[in-house]
Amino acid sequence: FSGAKKLFPLLEAHDVYIVAGISSAAYFCSKLGISYEKMKFISLHGRCSNIAANVKMSERCFFLLGGKITAAEVCRRLCDHGMGGVTVHIGTDLGYESESILTAKASEFTDIQVSGLVVLITENPDYLRYVPSAISDDSFQRGDIPMTKSEVRCIAVSKLNIANDSVVWDIGCGTGSVSVEAAFRCIDGKVLSFDKKSESVRLTMQNARLFGLDNIEVIEGNCPEILADSQIPDKVFIGGSSGNMEGIFDIVHSKNPAAEIVVTAVSLETLHKAADCFEKFGTAPQIVQIAVTPTKKIGTHTMLQAQNPVFVISGRLS
Repeated sequence: FSGAKKLFPLLEAHDVYIVAGISSAAYFCSKLGISYEKMKFISLHGRCSNIAANVKMSERCFFLLGGKITAAEVCRRLCDHGMGGVTVHIGTDLGYESESILTAKASEFTDIQVSGLVVLITENPDYLRYVPSAISDDSFQRGDIPMTKSEVRCIAVSKLNIANDSVVWDIGCGTGSVSVEAAFRCIDGKVLSFDKKSESVRLTMQNARLFGLDNIEVIEGNCPEILADSQIPDKVFIGGSSGNMEGIFDIVHSKNPAAEIVVTAVSLETLHKAADCFEKFGTAPQIVQIAVTPTKKIGTHTMLQAQNPVFVISGRLS
C-alpha cells in the first residue's frame, strides 16, 4: 500500500534500490504474537472498502485506516452486520513512544477515539469457510415479495462468472436473494441492487445485514432511468424488468459492451423478449429451462410439489 508502486515508473532512467523497512502489519502481528500467513490485507486509506464482507469471509483481516473510515466506524459496521463479537486489535503510532495497542470485542469499540497512524486487525474464528450457494429460501426475510428460488438462483448466479472484484447489477432485486449470493462472490467488488418497490428495497437491505454483507448498495427507482448514473457493471442479473427489457439492455451495452447478462423468465413472452435483446445487442444467448420439484412429507407419504418451470437466458454482449 505504499507510494513506491507509482514512483518506480517515474525513475526508469535511474538505478533504483529497494531498502526494506518493517511494515506496520509485520510489526503489529509480532507485538500481538499472531501469524499473518492467512490474513486478508485491506487498505481503507482514502477508501470505503467492504469491511464486514471481508471479516465475514476471513479468519483474520488487517485494515490500514485513514480518511473517513475510523476504528470506531469499522467496529460499528461490524456490529450493524451481526459481528459485534469479533475480536478487534487497534494499534496507533506503532514504534513510537506514544504507541498504543488495545484489544476488545467490536461492540466495545464503537465509540473509541484514536488518532495518529492507526491499524486494526480483526479475528473471527467463526468466519465462513465456504462461498454460500443455493442458500435455503427460508433463510431470507421474505414478506410478500417474489423471490428467485434456491436452485434457480444457484444456476443463475453461477452463469454470471462473478470475479472477486466484479461490479454486479441485480435489477428487480425483490428480496435480495440473488444480491446476497452474488455479494459472497465479489467481497472486494460491489453489488448494486435496483427495485422500484420500497418494500423490496427494505427487504434487500435487511437481508444484506442478516448475512453480514456491506458490499450491497440498494437503490430505489425505475429502470432503466436510475441505471444511467450507476457504476459500470461487469455482470448483470435481470430478475424483473417491468416491461423495460430493451431499455435495460441498451443502458448496459452503452456502459460496458462486454458485460455478461443473465435473465430469468417464467413466461414465454419474457423469454422471447430477452432472446431478442441478446440478438440485438450481442450474440445468440444460451437458454436453459429449469424444472424444480421438491418433496414434502405428508403423513406417511412423500409428495412431489413441482414449481413453475423457469428459463435462464445468459450471454455476453459484444
